[in-house]
Amino acid sequence: MPPVAKVEPITTARALRGPFDYLCPEGVGVGSVLIVPFGHRDVVGVVVSIADRSELPDDRLASPRRVLDHDLPPELVELAGWIAAEYCSTPARALALVSPPPGARAKLAWWASATGAPADDAPRRALSARQRTLLDGLRDGGRRQAGADLPALRRLADRGLVELRRRPVRRYVTHDAVGARRAQPPPLTGDQTQALTAIEAQLARDKPHALLLHGVTGSGKTEVYLRAAATALDRSRGVIILVPEIGLTPQIVSRFADRFGDTVAVLHSRLSAGERHDEWTRLRSGQARVCVGPRSAIFAPIERLGLIVLDEEHDASYKHEGDPRYDARQVAQRRADQAGALLLAGSATPRPESVHALRRVRLPARVDGQALPPVRIVDMRETAGALHPDTSHALVDAAKSIVLLNRRGWSNFVDCRSCGHVWMCSQCDVALVLHRSQDRLACHHCGHRERMPARCAQCGSMSVSRHGAGTERLAHDLQQIGHEVFRLDADVADAGALLRRFEAARRGILVGTQMVAKGHDFPDVTLAVVVDADGTLRFPDFRAEERTFALVTQLAGRAGRGPAGGRVLVQTLSPGAPSIVAAAGHDADGFLRAELARREALRYPPFSSLIRIVCSAPEAAAVRAAAQALRAALGEIDGAQILGPAPLFRLRGRERTQLVIKAGDRAAAVRAAGAAVDEVAADRTRRDVAYSVDVDPQ
Repeated sequence: MPPVAKVEPITTARALRGPFDYLCPEGVGVGSVLIVPFGHRDVVGVVVSIADRSELPDDRLASPRRVLDHDLPPELVELAGWIAAEYCSTPARALALVSPPPGARAKLAWWASATGAPADDAPRRALSARQRTLLDGLRDGGRRQAGADLPALRRLADRGLVELRRRPVRRYVTHDAVGARRAQPPPLTGDQTQALTAIEAQLARDKPHALLLHGVTGSGKTEVYLRAAATALDRSRGVIILVPEIGLTPQIVSRFADRFGDTVAVLHSRLSAGERHDEWTRLRSGQARVCVGPRSAIFAPIERLGLIVLDEEHDASYKHEGDPRYDARQVAQRRADQAGALLLAGSATPRPESVHALRRVRLPARVDGQALPPVRIVDMRETAGALHPDTSHALVDAAKSIVLLNRRGWSNFVDCRSCGHVWMCSQCDVALVLHRSQDRLACHHCGHRERMPARCAQCGSMSVSRHGAGTERLAHDLQQIGHEVFRLDADVADAGALLRRFEAARRGILVGTQMVAKGHDFPDVTLAVVVDADGTLRFPDFRAEERTFALVTQLAGRAGRGPAGGRVLVQTLSPGAPSIVAAAGHDADGFLRAELARREALRYPPFSSLIRIVCSAPEAAAVRAAAQALRAALGEIDGAQILGPAPLFRLRGRERTQLVIKAGDRAAAVRAAGAAVDEVAADRTRRDVAYSVDVDPQ
């Protein structure tokens, strides 16, 4: 009997249970990507294993329609299986994450080369001047792309003087550089040298220990990444560099491209399908050995992986919101363990989980030897308006400033002063946010938009009032200072272009959401301002203190990187909040000690694992019934606490209820959650209910 290919069809159906058996064509192995008949249609499938025989009779086994050109490294197939189990998803959905970019193919173009056939005087005189020039050029310079000369080259091919062939043409990805290019690598400081020595010692091990590069802002972490990557490449090992958001970190992309040239590939969602195809193919073939990108770049098809860098490892962007809801930091650790590679996580504000789990390597000082900028806490309890007078004066005096307000839009909500009606989203139980430049009220959850009302729909009053301020209004108000204002938030289409304009300006204010605090290096910024620093403290989240500390510290780190120095103003209604006081004192160690002690006392991560299960449906009764059935199916989990069911606000027209498992035994809790969801979801009377399992919710 011929061998059998075990194939997982790439479908979204949760109830599907593969893999399925197909006849195995010659040359097909684990990781091969096939088109297979499945039901009444053809689908893409991935071979997850090869078996000697099938439980089905020979005449029941179908043959694949065709084998696609691109295959997956077997280690990515294994990684997909781990993701499916670890995040309570399906193998098909996990395999879709690691598969080649769908839909795109290689771009082909005509290439010409001389055949070597003689062109004596008589035939040569019959050629046009352009044809003679083309022929001479091919004989002198070899092969060239036909381009606009294809008609002339075809006539030469008809005479037997030129050979034309279609060959793949690469679609090049351009890197938008922000910051001055460095002709030579800068010399390392003593701290950088010690850190690199510790990193290289781990790179030399067969099973390296993951490291946390804890360096203050401006301490030169990126240069350490570059040197570590060079060491890995010298050992013929590949490198993955993960960044939180590719659009906000053009500097690190351009620095790697400057240092390592064409061996660097970039993978992210802003590339065209063709560009993603070509970059993925270069990585799979080994032409590129370094991949830079956001969280999905962890699935780059690099073989002999030696180093994975997690830049700004504290950033919540590393958590994927769709199913599977993987955390790229956890996946990076798993992939590093698979390959015997080093995981190097870096941050000025590392997560308590990372500090607890990883060996720390420190960069305690800035590379230029300057002290971290002084931070002043500005008490806003007696001040009306968005800015304190001292803040306004400081912005006038500073040539360049960065101002952070972690709310976008013009006003937080709109209401009627006569009857109290608040404009709410029709699909979600949240207030609509005013975006004045668009004359629209918008929901930041589902995207619903409607025109700004002139009068109240409930009572007819024209007393429509706006409340609160977001980045749009703050940017408008800051224009009164007289400096050029640059607004950076999720409403801005081209963040890279805006940052380049800010960099080139002689004077200016960059105002925006947390995007302005991520990875920017502008030496002429002398003032950083945090508006409403305690805003994140008001969220019902055990990570609220951590996020507040990180946000203030990261924004403070954008100031004072040049010879002029700098300072930081932190506006808050809670001047005594421990996280704000610690950030103002640049006291990361003190904050982390206190935060870890608090979490241990309350059994929060890293001293437990959290799993959130959300049920959603159009009708509230169906959601409540499904959540109760889920709670019953979970039963009792040893050493775990099960919270809920508890209601969540309506989202995108669906009622929602959640349960949360707080467990000491992570593996047992994940298994129990997955089994309970499978059991309840199998009930065909609950077809309208959707189930979402989020391991390590953010």
